[in-house]
Amino acid sequence: MPMISVKCPYDIPQSVLKELSSIIAETIGKPEQYVMVVASHANIMMSGSTEPAAFVAVESIGGLSPEVNRILSGKICALLQDNLHIPAGRTYITFQPFTADSWGCNGSTFA
Repeated sequence: MPMISVKCPYDIPQSVLKELSSIIAETIGKPEQYVMVVASHANIMMSGSTEPAAFVAVESIGGLSPEVNRILSGKICALLQDNLHIPAGRTYITFQPFTADSWGCNGSTFA
């Protein structure tokens, strides 16, 4: 049920997607078998510049909190900076908690 979506100007290697999946599972405390990682190419302008930047959205049923969000922000920014050379200051991240009845899978919801 946790999902992380990354939009940036690059194709993201499978190894980075795998690391994002692990980071989300470990930090939120959910089994990795339920984590979804979505990556898409995007043309991004930030602060009037087209220098490399990223937009990341993290969504989950439970597990998110101000403390967890800060930890995730640090880990995600470090991973994108180390592997894709996207500066942490040019990465925006949103965190969205959901209730179990707001998330569907396999023809039903998690409620």
